Amino acid sequence: MNTADKVAHLAQDAADSVTSAGHQAKAAFDERSDQLLHAEQRAAKKCRGYVRTNPVTSLGIAATAGFLVGSLLGISRR
Repeated sequence: MNTADKVAHLAQDAADSVTSAGHQAKAAFDERSDQLLHAEQRAAKKCRGYVRTNPVTSLGIAATAGFLVGSLLGISRR
């Protein structure tokens, strides 16, 4: 095996390693993405339940949050 063949073989091994690492990273990303999606769905379900159970408190929280965000946006425009 000549030097060019050895270099080509090493380059192919490196490319295979990078490809494998990329596949592993994608699999880990996909798994974490699914976990976050399910967590978001659970949080939204809990939030809807809380609002149905405590509508007045929820309205007060929403109004307060809106006031605070509006105040912060108003301050940043000055």
